[in-house]
Amino acid sequence: MATTKNIVKKGKRKRKIKIDTGVVYIKSTFNNTIVSITDETGCVLTWASAGSIGMKGSRKGTAYAGGLAAQEAAKKAIKENGIRNVIVKVKGPGSSRETAIRSLEAQGLEILSVQDITPVPHNGCRSARPRRV
Repeated sequence: MATTKNIVKKGKRKRKIKIDTGVVYIKSTFNNTIVSITDETGCVLTWASAGSIGMKGSRKGTAYAGGLAAQEAAKKAIKENGIRNVIVKVKGPGSSRETAIRSLEAQGLEILSVQDITPVPHNGCRSARPRRV
């Protein structure tokens, strides 16, 4: 009978897939910026955020931090998956929207289109009552 000490399981290797066109989702809030790069079906290949780069506190919400996050995600995507062309989808009201797009372009990615997918209510839910102080 084999004991568990003798059995060595090897994990699956991370496979590298060469993808020509990807989709970049930039979620820019007032407090942070998250950049996700996916293939065309929506499977996330790489991601980076202002917090994962090393920014803390209020510096995460700056345009500079958003540019660094996009730069880091683009480097990973080019190195691991060979992405060259991207479609950019931007969501949120943050200050780093344009800076992130510029830094993607500076890394050598060709931007095919830019879409704003910020959710806007069509007068759905009733807003909260005003505060009485």
